[in-house]
Amino acid sequence: MARIKPQALLIQSKKKKGPTRISISTIVTCNLIVVLIVLSLVATYRHWSLRSRTELEDGSQNIEDAEARELKFELPSYAVLNTSKGLITVELHKESSPEIVDRFLDLCNKGYFKGMLFHRVVKNFVIEGGEPQGVGTAEDWTSRGKTQSQLATSPKHEAFMLGTSKMKQDNSGFQLFVTTAPIPDLNDKLIVFGRVIKGEDIVQEIEEVDTDEHFRPKSPIGIINIILKREP
Repeated sequence: MARIKPQALLIQSKKKKGPTRISISTIVTCNLIVVLIVLSLVATYRHWSLRSRTELEDGSQNIEDAEARELKFELPSYAVLNTSKGLITVELHKESSPEIVDRFLDLCNKGYFKGMLFHRVVKNFVIEGGEPQGVGTAEDWTSRGKTQSQLATSPKHEAFMLGTSKMKQDNSGFQLFVTTAPIPDLNDKLIVFGRVIKGEDIVQEIEEVDTDEHFRPKSPIGIINIILKREP
């Protein structure tokens, strides 16, 4: 067996202990992988962050819409007129006359109708409370009543409908009419926003009171208060 010379052993030992060189291509590849991982993490974070924000906004919007629907649903649908003759229950037409109903509800909450008198009572036509100015004189109404059978009747203006004048009123005033018969001649002058569902006999009792030549009740008849309800 041939012997290895000491010098050859020294050279062979140095070769084993020397550092291993890493190629430039390997370094570049590793750096690219790191960059791709970082970019992927950033993109993932942005995606989930945007999704969370969108879900939060959608959730807030849904809550607001639900609250708006609930608020609309909870608005009183009925009003009970507590008069000096008795109770008159009215169903409010929120869908067909939303602005008028809103104003009526607001005035009820402010106590506007407490103590309001029915200052005009015209038999077979209307009883009226609120501002005395309005949809023409009572004499005009009675003269029109003579030709009532010749006019087309609007379903909105049958007997026992609750309405107010179409004439512009200031923000503090409000006219209140309850029809006691079909009145087609007032179709263009009244806005109907409710219908009497209980207490028709009370309306008729008010209609039968004694009045003077100007159709003003000789004895005061008025509204004690109005109670708002969600159920009849």
